[in-house]
Amino acid sequence: MPKREITGTVIKKAGDKTATVLVERKVLHPRYHKTVKRFKKYLVHDEANTVNVGDMVSAIECRPLSKTKSFRLLTIVKRGEI
Repeated sequence: MPKREITGTVIKKAGDKTATVLVERKVLHPRYHKTVKRFKKYLVHDEANTVNVGDMVSAIECRPLSKTKSFRLLTIVKRGEI
């Protein structure tokens, strides 16, 4: 089974070597046929502690690193405004 890759925005530095990433997707509402946003938050392992709040990052699925952390940082797509 291929590993999932997610892209989202860092919304919080959650402890040491961990960042909370918000992933947004747009889906079509089944009844009203309007595009609505759906959000999900993932905990991402950042070994070098390089990400900051506001950065756009890409992460890849890996073995479970803790109870809730199963993704590791792949690249920083875009630096946030500081």
